[in-house]
Amino acid sequence: MRIALVAVAALLSVPVLARQDASAARSPRNASYVLSARLDPAAHSITGTGRLTWRNITNNPASELRFHLYWNAWRDPSSTWLRELATSGRSKAHAWRASDAGAIDLTRLVLQSTGGPIDLLPRARYAAPDDGNLDDRTVLALPLDRPIAPGETVELDLGWTARVPRAFARTGVIDDYFFIAQWFPKIGVLEDSGWNCHQFHAATEFFSDYGTYDVSLTVPTRWIVGATGREQTRTDNTDGTTTHRYSASDVHDFAWTTSPDLVEVNERFAEPDLPPVDLRLLLQPEHRDQAERHFEAARYALAFYGKWFGPYPYGHLTIVDPVTIVNERAQGGDTSGMEYPTLVTAGTRWIAPWRSSDPAEVIIHEIGHQFWYGVVGTNEFEHAWMDEGITTYATARVMDEAYPGRFIVSDRYFGGLVVWPYDDVRWSREVQGNRLNRYRLAGSWDDQWKPTWRYWPGTASATTYARTSLWLSALERMLGWDTMQRALSTYFARGSFRHPSPEEFIDTITAASGRDLTAFFDVMYRGSATFDYAVERVVERADQGANETTVIARRLAEGVLPVDVKVTFADGTEVRQTWDGRDRWQAFRFRRASPVAAVEIDPDRVVTLDVNYTNNSWTARPRAGEAARKWATRWLTWFENVLLTYAFFA
Repeated sequence: MRIALVAVAALLSVPVLARQDASAARSPRNASYVLSARLDPAAHSITGTGRLTWRNITNNPASELRFHLYWNAWRDPSSTWLRELATSGRSKAHAWRASDAGAIDLTRLVLQSTGGPIDLLPRARYAAPDDGNLDDRTVLALPLDRPIAPGETVELDLGWTARVPRAFARTGVIDDYFFIAQWFPKIGVLEDSGWNCHQFHAATEFFSDYGTYDVSLTVPTRWIVGATGREQTRTDNTDGTTTHRYSASDVHDFAWTTSPDLVEVNERFAEPDLPPVDLRLLLQPEHRDQAERHFEAARYALAFYGKWFGPYPYGHLTIVDPVTIVNERAQGGDTSGMEYPTLVTAGTRWIAPWRSSDPAEVIIHEIGHQFWYGVVGTNEFEHAWMDEGITTYATARVMDEAYPGRFIVSDRYFGGLVVWPYDDVRWSREVQGNRLNRYRLAGSWDDQWKPTWRYWPGTASATTYARTSLWLSALERMLGWDTMQRALSTYFARGSFRHPSPEEFIDTITAASGRDLTAFFDVMYRGSATFDYAVERVVERADQGANETTVIARRLAEGVLPVDVKVTFADGTEVRQTWDGRDRWQAFRFRRASPVAAVEIDPDRVVTLDVNYTNNSWTARPRAGEAARKWATRWLTWFENVLLTYAFFA
């Protein structure tokens, strides 16, 4: 009874909260929720009730409502999410088992109207707008008796039960650690063209409108809770549970975590010219001594992003250290490396040396999402590159500034419990940061302009993350950081608490550059071409006391961008010529007293998407011995690490 009274009181408080926050609204706040949920840890279940207040902010009436029921993606193998995963080749690592299934079932859908409550549940039907899969139950359609007019506000009472899945897509349960995301019936985004409410796809994440959230979470007493927003009250009940009430404004989602084992550590971020941020870190007990590493990375992220793009606006941020899954690749997903408004998950290991890039890189990346996913409400069903790609680019830049001299790491030791650096291979912004290694493998699978949900699931990350980060890095080298920073900060300011389009992003970059970038975006964004420029050969002959040299440059891939060709002569002089790159090959001829010593195509590495830099240069002096020693050293280092790992079990 006490829990029911808490839920009723929260519902009654909605108008008061709305009036109090109206003057400070930064977003349209057209999709606001008051929710109450009880977790049964033993049964892995959630029972929820609530009220949605929704306003039609389009120019057209809405004849139906559409909701996301994300956890039905793991209800059975017939869902679109699991079907796509199976075709991608990744299903073995995420094998579906009936004992670990997730589900969400509605028990109440009542529209409050002037004529009295209308029960919409009997008319609810599942929709499959993307692929026609009649077995998919991740989108629910609700026909209405009367259309909701532009500007009109309606209220719906919600009731549902949910089964918490094993960790899929970074939500679910692992032992007694729960990370709960996409857990309630969530209304889609209505646009002038209709409902943007896609099915849950294996290659995509989420998209929703902004609002206020008032959420009461009932969990076992003494369990730690972390969530979107700030905790407002905490009430001990008479049945061994505690209700934690959280609220958040101008956010477009709400996620939470709970466990009896989490260790709480707090710190305050303070940086000149930026607003302070209260940092709350929830650590696994075995990672207690890594608290400062988490805070350090968070400070770097908030400082660099705040100064480059714009200040973090919420004043609070929770960082969750998730449970580490031993042999994760064999067992399936975990909950590390994920973002929700004012709440991120990190990811570290039992042993994680300071000289490695972990866990700093994942923390900086997820906090970056607070800007390009949280504040700028990117549509990740259709344009995930506008969040994931920009965030990857920004992460690489912060890492390069804040953590020079770090090494790449492997997490394949002792079932993933140990992260160990390869001390001979330094972390590189170009390769690891911008993910050139992933782009090389699958960079040409999809044209980036296509909706993300239509990408091939097995290679979507190469298009979404790597390709974008690489071409943004190329733009930075073309335009200069000052121009790039000005463009991104302008886009951030204009896109905050909205859902900007790709065209807005491109127009903002173009305006800041003062250049016609049509050809650049045609090849980078509107296509899928890869790049590979090479020195084919250098031919020299003596002619009347001079050296006549012909340099043959080749374009081996489909991508076309202008490149510089630098020729260095034996006397130290250099000549640069620009090649438009359109033809498959180009001859450059020189007549000098001194012979050619070296040739390099794209010497400044502006074409960051070149898949093979090893063929971009030529030298008159053979350097095979140096290359052999370099790669032999790396191979021996890796082999030594393998032997040390197996020695542990001997």
